[in-house]
Amino acid sequence: MHGRQPPMHLLRSLSTLLVTLCLLACNQEQKQAGPDGFQRPPTKVLVSPAQFREISRKLEAIGTAQANESVTITAKVTDTISQIRFEDGQTIEQGDILVELTDTEEAALLREAEANVTDAKLGLERFDNLFLQGSIPKSQADEARARYDAVLARQQSLVARLNDRLVLAPFSGLLGFRLVSDGSLLTPATPITTLDDVSTIKLDFSIAEVHLGIIEKGQRLIAHSAAFPEKGFTATVKTIGSRVDPISRSAIIRAHIDNADLNLRPGMLMTVQLTTDVRDALMIPERALVQRGSEVYVSTVTDQNLATLIGIKVGTQDGLWVEVVSGLEVGQEVVTDGILKLRENSPVELPGQAEDSRDLDVSASKIST
Repeated sequence: MHGRQPPMHLLRSLSTLLVTLCLLACNQEQKQAGPDGFQRPPTKVLVSPAQFREISRKLEAIGTAQANESVTITAKVTDTISQIRFEDGQTIEQGDILVELTDTEEAALLREAEANVTDAKLGLERFDNLFLQGSIPKSQADEARARYDAVLARQQSLVARLNDRLVLAPFSGLLGFRLVSDGSLLTPATPITTLDDVSTIKLDFSIAEVHLGIIEKGQRLIAHSAAFPEKGFTATVKTIGSRVDPISRSAIIRAHIDNADLNLRPGMLMTVQLTTDVRDALMIPERALVQRGSEVYVSTVTDQNLATLIGIKVGTQDGLWVEVVSGLEVGQEVVTDGILKLRENSPVELPGQAEDSRDLDVSASKIST
């Protein structure tokens, strides 16, 4: 006995439904398959979490080191050198004798003046006694005092002339090269050597006027010299220039550096780094960024291990790290390696999710745990 045959329109509806289901299944498989129809393996990636890091605003400038005190040593009078009492590069104290000039004539005149002073002093005492006894008028006692004052002034003048023939160190410091020899004829224009007080180094540098608001007296900064690339020298701002150059729109800043170890020398070129606006910011590695026109994206991994792009807004860059102003939360992981192989909603594989993940070089990035 034959059953009733289903209506033709019902058979057609069932056929259409089956075809639609097959197409949907094929389409879902093709999303995970390559152009050749084979299933693509998950892309191996490395991720790093968005994290708070300390960043700051850094201002750099170039300055020139100067001695705290600096002078070229010369003589006060014209005469020949009788003795040189210093060596090249010697450290001396204030008042030390550097050079002695010939003083034979002045020494003889001084001895004569000292004898005259002694004689005039005795005469003054004798006349004073006679005046007190009423034996002589006051005018004679006054003449004896005037004579004594005159020879005493003569003696003091000769002492000053002798002192002028001694070249002394005006302050403590480090001598330069000796530029004269024994027997040389010196004049006030003849340089003998140089003297620098380098216990403190004055560092002069210029900054643009727009930065004047972030610098103040007493502020600390770090200076570097090419001679000591691994060492930073702490400097303290002492003076801010009273004028801004109308052409360069910059102002001169003077800082002092303690140079007790005498490493620095006048004339050295130094770079200055001033750190301001220290704060904590949400940061991600720079290599995680994907630039598309004026928009910036990062690739994150969903709970289903699928890659997805998220638009973010970036702020300050600090080395290899970039501040995220909006679009991410702290701890949210972004892809740092393997970005170029990713497509939207493509499967990804993190280290530790498969046995063959051991060939990933995890040392190149911080891995989220």
